[in-house]
Amino acid sequence: MGRAAEMTGTTPGFLRSLGDQGLITPLRSEGGHRRYSRYQLRIAMRARDLVDQGTSIDAACRIIILEDQLEEALRINEQLRSRRTGPESAADT
Repeated sequence: MGRAAEMTGTTPGFLRSLGDQGLITPLRSEGGHRRYSRYQLRIAMRARDLVDQGTSIDAACRIIILEDQLEEALRINEQLRSRRTGPESAADT
């Protein structure tokens, strides 16, 4: 956890609080140490940026969750759009 905190410019307590908020859930090693993915570290850095700008930790976590949900919805929307305008639509033109 110390290495992850160092990499993200945060503290172990900050990373624990992100876990408490449900934003990130690190895997555990056999020895019980938290193991963070690169994606989770990026999320932690985004949360740190928001908190540094004056956002509370719980609000920062909610913002990041909503951003993720929006990104996923846009991705699904694009997939549905591309299916609708797929090869059969190209034959109609």
